[in-house]
Amino acid sequence: MAAIDAVLDEAGLTNEAVRSYVKHWAQHTGAERVEVVNASDDARLIREALEAGELLPAGKGRYYSRSHPKDTARSEERTVVATNNPDDKGEYNNWRPASEMRPMLEERMAGKSAGKTMYVVPYVMAPPGSPLQAFATGVELTDTRTVVLHMIRMARVGVQYVNELADPDYFVRGVHVTGDLDNLGQGTADDQRYFVTIADERTILHYGSSYGGNALLGKIAHGLRQATYDGWASGKFLAEQFLLLGITDKETGRTYHICGGMPSASGKTNLAMILSPDALGDRYQVHFYGDDIAWLWVDEEDGRVYAINPEYGAFGVAKDTNDVTNPTAVEAISEGTGTIFTNVAYNEQTQDVWWEGKSKTPPADTEGWRDWKGQLISERSEAEKDEPWAHPNSRFTTTLANIPNIAPDYENPKGVPVDAIIFGGRTRDREPLIRAITDLPEGVYDGLTLGAEATFAAEGTEGVLRYDPMSMRPFMAYPEGAYAAHWLKVIGAAKEQPVFAHVNWFQRGEDGRFLWPGYRDNLRPLLWLMQLRNGEVTGRQTPVGIVPTKDELQLEGMDDLRPDDLETILSIDVPRWQQEMAHREQHLSLFRDVPEEIWAAHRRVSEALDAEAT
Repeated sequence: MAAIDAVLDEAGLTNEAVRSYVKHWAQHTGAERVEVVNASDDARLIREALEAGELLPAGKGRYYSRSHPKDTARSEERTVVATNNPDDKGEYNNWRPASEMRPMLEERMAGKSAGKTMYVVPYVMAPPGSPLQAFATGVELTDTRTVVLHMIRMARVGVQYVNELADPDYFVRGVHVTGDLDNLGQGTADDQRYFVTIADERTILHYGSSYGGNALLGKIAHGLRQATYDGWASGKFLAEQFLLLGITDKETGRTYHICGGMPSASGKTNLAMILSPDALGDRYQVHFYGDDIAWLWVDEEDGRVYAINPEYGAFGVAKDTNDVTNPTAVEAISEGTGTIFTNVAYNEQTQDVWWEGKSKTPPADTEGWRDWKGQLISERSEAEKDEPWAHPNSRFTTTLANIPNIAPDYENPKGVPVDAIIFGGRTRDREPLIRAITDLPEGVYDGLTLGAEATFAAEGTEGVLRYDPMSMRPFMAYPEGAYAAHWLKVIGAAKEQPVFAHVNWFQRGEDGRFLWPGYRDNLRPLLWLMQLRNGEVTGRQTPVGIVPTKDELQLEGMDDLRPDDLETILSIDVPRWQQEMAHREQHLSLFRDVPEEIWAAHRRVSEALDAEAT
């Protein structure tokens, strides 16, 4: 212990509660040595990782890593929210008692960092000085150097954040132990992995992974699961899997801020990093704030809803990222950015990287190329030749400062005022391009019934949605009924309410083609939403919200958009909506203590659809 004290002294870590926590876990996990990390250590840690073969160079100032082949994505079935109160159990939070999970994880972690360095990563998941900084501070202990390097890109890292705490004992305690990845029984009845957030103790214990959200504890475990619980327990804020962007109208000088949630594969990252279409670029400037998490609260002084992105970087999916789908991301991960790629294809001779969708076809010359498992592409068998080069969940990690259209005020501690909250899922019909909702309970109801299509044709349910409330299904930390009530309370406290809306870029024609071009053109319905909020347009009232009229959308430069397609995506298919309402009722009935305001909103929409049908 004296040796650890000397390390902590030399690192300038003075918080006694943190020091005690580090000593306890160093002893428990059997770590050989302890090292305290600051952001300024990044270059040295990169050199050490390159020397150890944990990273490979991917061109100038970029790096490549390959995770264990059984450790490539979040493992929701092994992810648990634990508390000491059984009433915290919800439909989706996989609740277990803290009295069961803590000793189970402690037993698994005992001695499992023997011979390794325990890295101490003090961090804050908010701009310093934020009104929510007290909830944002944490310390991750990890035995994996590449995890540290990702954390430096995804959070603000340094001992000053824990030394200056108003309450030295109030920080999130995160422990990550990798374990023997070859022998954890992944996906079997003997699976040893567990990723546990003990929410009412503000403790995160993750065992059995070195990848992504399973290992970067500041990101999902703290930034979403712990934070959403803290927001509820304190009554002060919402922590959501939301994008956050800003739109400046250069003609009027006004800037609008929009946040919102979308289930997986519904275009959230591409929308977060959107640029103006060429025809509108002279007037509108879009700024990026965040693509994955937003914390929302109401400022008592002006009564407006504010939002921050608590993250310091982007942990993006590489698949289908290219100059057309997301030129912003392509520039953010260019040479010299310090980006770390994980589980993409890698050329050991040229140090180039590739993934499906980076170009229309893979490199023609396969010499030197290895797939995400490390196997040479040139030595693939006939049966293997069509397998992906990159893992579908391959990633890039880069800091926000590398994103070319990053908002100039992205580090403003107060965050930005929210003008609109949008939800969006991938649906082929029924859901129009955009529909605005000006009633708070109906807006929250729409978020609770958010979903994207799952195809189960064999079961006769093709087109039925997989519901993903507020896009938070994998990150819920307390019961859904209480979650709905907390939304009504927090947003309801605002004197100036944001407008809600639902968007859908994915309607298809009978021939299977998309009716809306998407990508940059997705800015156009958002501009209409801001005009609606300002009273500049009125739209057309439907049973499910306000839909633009054809002449209200700014369609300059969209010469290829067919008039009949536009009519379809601005219409409401009432019979399909009536079918959907029955599914929504079943979905909401899963949750206990759903506020009456939400059920009343459901009935209003159902009755309006029935009236429209007669």
